[in-house]
Amino acid sequence: MTDSPAGSDRPAQPAERTFFGHPRGLLTLFTTEAWERFSYYGMRAILVLYITDAVVDGGLGYDETTGNAIGSIYGSSVYLLSIVGGWLADRVIGARRSVLYGGIVIAAGHVALTVPQAAFTWLGLVLVATGTGLLKPNVSAMVGELYDRRDPRREAGFSIFYMGINFGSLFAPLVVGSVQRLWGYHAGFLVAAVGMAVALVFFVAGRRYLHGAGDAVPNPVRREERGTIARIMVAVVAGVGVLYLVAVAVSGGWSGGAFVDTLSYVALVTPVVYFVVMYRSPKVTDTERPRLLAYIPLFVAAMLFWMIFEQAATTLTTFARDRTQLDVLGVEISPAFFQSVNPASIILLAPVFAWLWQRTGGRPPTPYKFALGLALAAVSFLFLAGASEVVGDERAPAWVLIVVYVIQTLGELCLSPVGLAATTLLAPQAFRGQAMALWFLANASGQAITAQLVQATADVSDTAYFGGIGLVALAVAGLVWAVSPWVVRQIRAADEAEGVHTAGA
Repeated sequence: MTDSPAGSDRPAQPAERTFFGHPRGLLTLFTTEAWERFSYYGMRAILVLYITDAVVDGGLGYDETTGNAIGSIYGSSVYLLSIVGGWLADRVIGARRSVLYGGIVIAAGHVALTVPQAAFTWLGLVLVATGTGLLKPNVSAMVGELYDRRDPRREAGFSIFYMGINFGSLFAPLVVGSVQRLWGYHAGFLVAAVGMAVALVFFVAGRRYLHGAGDAVPNPVRREERGTIARIMVAVVAGVGVLYLVAVAVSGGWSGGAFVDTLSYVALVTPVVYFVVMYRSPKVTDTERPRLLAYIPLFVAAMLFWMIFEQAATTLTTFARDRTQLDVLGVEISPAFFQSVNPASIILLAPVFAWLWQRTGGRPPTPYKFALGLALAAVSFLFLAGASEVVGDERAPAWVLIVVYVIQTLGELCLSPVGLAATTLLAPQAFRGQAMALWFLANASGQAITAQLVQATADVSDTAYFGGIGLVALAVAGLVWAVSPWVVRQIRAADEAEGVHTAGA
């Protein structure tokens, strides 16, 4: 899936070979993440279906355009709030408490979603997004704290942990989708709530095996910093307020659409601010600035890739419901089932790609992998546009969406595993700790673009929508491929000046 684990360093802990030869704390974090992802992807699998279904059928009755926009901006908000969650863990409460508090808030959000009233739906979405922002970046960081920097088991430990993500996201749409078809949307949300409760039980019960991982606050806020932080917070709130007024002016009213637009603007403006602040910072050296410039094309490629990929929960889900044959071997399946294709493909194909990159010595260089990943995502949408045109007013066979998801998985395996590594390597040293935030912003910005696109193209056909996005993304992939030699030269020139070597360049 789209989650990428990150790590940090702490003194080596006594070896506990009780979980595939790894510290026992890995089992705690593996099961916590697997069940948390089960709850998240289970809820996400039916969210847009619920928002856009008729009130008499248990939904909220919103039109498809609005539902897709809400689903996209919800996903964008999760990644934006992950930046806040990472900061709170680093500066205020530590990773363990951030995960614990986040899990409790998520569980409360899922419980709110089980109540069949619109007000509780919006409360639930806010709580789940906030809790996920607290939990998501920090449970991954705790995995890194189980190992010393030189521990040879470290990389394998992250691979095992990453499997937890995919197992959770594999079964979630199948289970929640089945429950939703039998007993309704709120029963499906209840299953997600149970999943999060199980995750919390594993996390609390397994704390003793973590040996203090995540307890410390790495960089606590100093007394003399509080004034500066308060001023920054005021500036951020004021900036969001200005963007909201802009959104109101553009939309022509104080509607929910203005709120969606505001969050879109925040997600699009934030990375621009990040890049400008980093580039102009006196803490960034002259040799680091070329690397930062070289990262911009990679960020754009990642942003557009996630813009396409994350539509699994929005436009592809409504396409599954409205334009896809759901009768398979005489059994009617839920549209949510298709969202299990990606994690299943990851589990099957990830070892193949790991072997391939090892055989080729990691070639081609990182920027070419970004271009290839985006190109495959573009091809998936062009294929879907073609299939939509061929079937016309009929429903497409189920295998069409399966092929779309498999092609996107191939692109994910080209781009996602190297994405965070490239981000941490190319970010200036003074901002290395914020590299995860920069990577999350690519996803947040991509989904913000989707929220705007679905509203701007409400009246176009599926063929035009998917085909148009596919052509633009393919063109950008070609541009990224074309500038890849320049990106590599910039990285290597900076490496020569510093006497180091950046992997993948």
